[in-house]
Amino acid sequence: MTRIASRFAVILSLLFGGPGRSGADAADSSKGSADPGMRVLFLGNSLTAANDLPLIVKALARAGGQDLQVDSVTLGGANLEDLWNDGQALRAIDRGTAKGKWNVVVLQQGPSSLLESQIDLRKWTKRFAARIRKQGARPALYMVWPPKNRLAYFDQVSQSYSLAAADVQGLLFPAGETWRAAWRRDPQAPLYSFDDFHPSAAGSYAAALSIYGMLFHQAPRGLPARLELGGGQTIDIPPALATLLQEAATEANQKSGRP
Repeated sequence: MTRIASRFAVILSLLFGGPGRSGADAADSSKGSADPGMRVLFLGNSLTAANDLPLIVKALARAGGQDLQVDSVTLGGANLEDLWNDGQALRAIDRGTAKGKWNVVVLQQGPSSLLESQIDLRKWTKRFAARIRKQGARPALYMVWPPKNRLAYFDQVSQSYSLAAADVQGLLFPAGETWRAAWRRDPQAPLYSFDDFHPSAAGSYAAALSIYGMLFHQAPRGLPARLELGGGQTIDIPPALATLLQEAATEANQKSGRP
């Protein structure tokens, strides 16, 4: 995102908190296992932090019979350059987890629909990818969506993330395309939160379905609409909407995902 957009996102991100770390690893520290499963680090801003997206992905994996360890470093309003300069993300990449190095590191910034934002996304994706591969992991791009008042720029958002993923031979999680596929099925699907930019619980669930499906090479169908995220936290999507979002994620991953 541009610097102006970044500052605007900082204001929005105050609704969701500032720098954050997922507590998933701490919750799992008591579980001894000979198989560490897949380990995924999420790096981004409040579009990752909202509704604890990494924990939703983890809960979907658990429901699908997969062992997934997650952690995250998020900084409100940040683009990838901000995350690099802050230093927390780089330390997390290098540190790995108690159960081994990361398998995948997920990168996310703002919509990046403007040309200068696309250039910025691609430049810093390449820098992060070199650091990620040095630690034996694969980079991934989590494609987001434009604000509601900029829906006409959806194609540009998709192109920015697709190009960045291709630049580094990384995975592409087409969450934004999942939203579009959902709206083709139901134009009233409630994917935005009240600010018309951040995701609602259903919006994060849709994004998580896309990420789960691409990580495990599975169509994300037949998964629960209600998920336990740990610490008494749950996410509860109306069953009919959950089914619609699962079909949308399956379509988006097949058409736009990069394995």
